Amino acid sequence: MEDNQLKTKTLNNMIWRFAERCGAQGVAFVVSVVLARLLTPTEYGTVALITVFTTIFQVFVDSGMGNALIQKKNADQLDFSSVFYFNIVMCLIAYAILFMIAPLIAVFYGDPSLTSMTRVVGLTIVIAGLKNIQQAYVSRHLMFRKFFFATIGGTVVAGIVGVAMAYMGFGAWAIVAQQVINTSIDTIILYITVKWRPTREFSFERLKGLFRFGWKLLASSLIDTVYNDLRQLIIGKIYTSEDLAYYNKGKQFPNLAVTNINSSISSVLLPVMSSEQEDRDRVRNMLHRSIKTSTYIMAPMMMGIAFVAEPLVRLLLTEKWLPCVLYIRIFCITYMFYPIHTANLSAINAMGRSDLNLKLEIEKKCVGLTAVLITMWISVEAMAYSMLVTSVMSQIINSWPNRKLLHYGYLQQLKDILPGIILAVFMGFSTLPVTWLGLPDIATLVLQVIIGVVVYIGGSVLFKLDSFYYVLDMVKPYIMRFFRK
Repeated sequence: MEDNQLKTKTLNNMIWRFAERCGAQGVAFVVSVVLARLLTPTEYGTVALITVFTTIFQVFVDSGMGNALIQKKNADQLDFSSVFYFNIVMCLIAYAILFMIAPLIAVFYGDPSLTSMTRVVGLTIVIAGLKNIQQAYVSRHLMFRKFFFATIGGTVVAGIVGVAMAYMGFGAWAIVAQQVINTSIDTIILYITVKWRPTREFSFERLKGLFRFGWKLLASSLIDTVYNDLRQLIIGKIYTSEDLAYYNKGKQFPNLAVTNINSSISSVLLPVMSSEQEDRDRVRNMLHRSIKTSTYIMAPMMMGIAFVAEPLVRLLLTEKWLPCVLYIRIFCITYMFYPIHTANLSAINAMGRSDLNLKLEIEKKCVGLTAVLITMWISVEAMAYSMLVTSVMSQIINSWPNRKLLHYGYLQQLKDILPGIILAVFMGFSTLPVTWLGLPDIATLVLQVIIGVVVYIGGSVLFKLDSFYYVLDMVKPYIMRFFRK
């Protein structure tokens, strides 16, 4: 009975998280398409140059302490209040540093306008710091429904403002305003809907205990963020802002799908696995099912986007964005294996082994940095291709500790996901002949999607993939409930 209750609660929260991500990303995607038509790749690239730095500073908003609160077995009001005040101080310090180095960023890229843009976008660091503990509270208590209203509200309002400013000729400032307003509205709604408030109490002892776990996650996240943004930093410096815009836009399409699924599952997995951290068998079963199901859902999405990339870009973004098609396909292949990364790390963190998380990040980034240094002087395309190699290496590294911790290693994980991957690749190639017919882009897309869905579902039934029936069993009660209403 207890297992069923946990499964139901987990599934309900995953669905709310998924709905929140789909809604927000859907709105953001529509807005980005409109902005891409109104703005030039150069204007997009200008904001991308700033984002490299603000994303790194954004890591300090969490400081790893939010996840420490989620992982701690008996976190109470004193823990939450102590971390809240600590986070505020960290965010103010981070913003002060960013404010002071803004002119240096402008000099680095040779664009004086970046000084003021950096300082305005940097406000999101302080604003997001105010909601961080609310987010940890929601995650710990599995109240993901709260995220839905906050995220959707912020995305819609920010989207309207961004499009209006772009239409009025504000250029790159339209994207800047969109980012700041999105974070602000999101924070306000979450503050209203989540009743947790800090109290006038603070404990250095509690903070030290949480920091012992959290600092390793902070270091891991910082290494990961700096590494991921390193390619953008190099592209923006060595090549052009247009090249950076194509690279980022190529990342956006697959990222839309992977964020929805991956963040929905991983954000729920950590608190659920943490609650069962003493029962290794249950954690292993959760990890096994998560990797298998996530990949089964994500693989056809990634392969689908990869094979429809050219008509999709031409239809939505116009011909001027066609150079981003190559990057879309590379990111699709890379992201297809993300469930192996996130599920393994969630299991490791849930068992309190943030030390392993940090070691894994260092090992992965040594491999990745080598690839960047080898390819950075060749071309942007070569840098992108190198991610395919580092992705495979990272999968092996992330799964390695669970070979001993949970007796569930990489080869077993690969064996579990291989049927879904093979079927997804076959599905992708089955849609390829449609592009040879010379039909209008909209007709090509519709036909490719229909063929892809039929082939993937038909193949799942034909080869009796258990992930298909597992997903079907999960969604069936919600479909029946919908039709009864």
